[in-house]
Amino acid sequence: MTTAPPDGAREDQHPHSAELYERACRVIPGGVSSPVRAFRAVGGTPLFIARAAGAQVVDADGRSYLDFVGSWGPLIAGHAHPAVIAAVTQALTRGTTYGAPCAAEVELAERVVASYPAAEQVRFVSSGTEAVMSAIRVARAFTARDLIVKFAGCYHGHADHLLVAAGSGLATFGKPSSAGVPAAFTACTRVLPLDDEAGVAQLFEREGANIAAVIIEPVPANHGLLPQRPEFLQALRRITREHGALLVFDEVISGFRLARGGAAELLGIAPDLATFGKVIGGGMPVGAFGGARRIMARLAPDGDTYQAGTLSGNPVAMTAGLATLDLLVRESGWQRLEARGAELERLLQPVLAKAPFPVHLVRLGSLFWLSFHEAGAPRTAATLTEREIARYAALFHGMLDRGVYLPPSAYEACFLSLAHTATDLTRFTSALGASLAAIA
Repeated sequence: MTTAPPDGAREDQHPHSAELYERACRVIPGGVSSPVRAFRAVGGTPLFIARAAGAQVVDADGRSYLDFVGSWGPLIAGHAHPAVIAAVTQALTRGTTYGAPCAAEVELAERVVASYPAAEQVRFVSSGTEAVMSAIRVARAFTARDLIVKFAGCYHGHADHLLVAAGSGLATFGKPSSAGVPAAFTACTRVLPLDDEAGVAQLFEREGANIAAVIIEPVPANHGLLPQRPEFLQALRRITREHGALLVFDEVISGFRLARGGAAELLGIAPDLATFGKVIGGGMPVGAFGGARRIMARLAPDGDTYQAGTLSGNPVAMTAGLATLDLLVRESGWQRLEARGAELERLLQPVLAKAPFPVHLVRLGSLFWLSFHEAGAPRTAATLTEREIARYAALFHGMLDRGVYLPPSAYEACFLSLAHTATDLTRFTSALGASLAAIA
């Protein structure tokens, strides 16, 4: 079996990326601004991207790749979509940030509230981490309780109290939590396995009177793609109501990607609070959290729960989000993406059936994941073996050699965009078949 090349083995193919990485390592920890970008899970030197358009990215050495990372989810319309670029360019002529309210944030808030079940008010922040951190604070204030329940493998940003049994980069590096987080910060966090109604019920029997909120990715997508049974999510809705706790959906990835109303619309379940990011920023740094008016009323300046942000609701980011949502509605984006995902699934089935080892496709709308778990695609957070990780690393580099850019971690999901064409899907399928054969 082929494994990933050691660090530096491909520097001759990517000399400018290698040079940039060497410079970056001197001034940036690990040479990157977010850990999974460092290629530590797959080996080799990370690519430095020089430009992108549509479904393509071009690295510092001028090599072009068909992109299925999509900046980890925001670029549902593809890179540098002309409508988004035009809107942002016009907004820039009016200034980048005011530190004051602007019309664009009102308009984007109106779109979110009109689209998302149970969101009567929304507040903007600059990242998904900020959104989750703020939603949890509001939940605690509203319920006058301290405990938070999360699920193993769900990632809710890097706030201290939620870096417990998380996914994403923490899964890649095999760490259940992070250094630098005092035990006292996580003492009010309870962690349960996904897909376990009995475990949830037992915890609430013991501590329900002290639980402020249950937070979950309704479509967990940070430890692989782990679609949950509707019955499990419905049980969370029922149990939280019975005990006076709030249900928080983390829709930073799934919100406005899987449907206009996110996973909540698909599931027919309205949470008390929800968090957003990625798609609603159209490629700019944006997060948001929203919920029922009676809950959001606890926020300052109306209420006693403080939250603030210098760049929150800035006009450029709000305009990018508006342009993206307008585009999705105008071009029947969610229906087109579902059709595109279904076509990719059809193309991949015979290829995966011939794979020399188990590879399982998990797809929901425009999200998909290639699970290398030999036992089958899991529904709960499951650790990959060293052999399975090595297989993915070999696949990653095989695809890269064939001009296809996948996430540099076996735990990360892939993203389709409106920019991906039928030809792109065929090219992906061909590259995957050839790469799997080469690994054997």
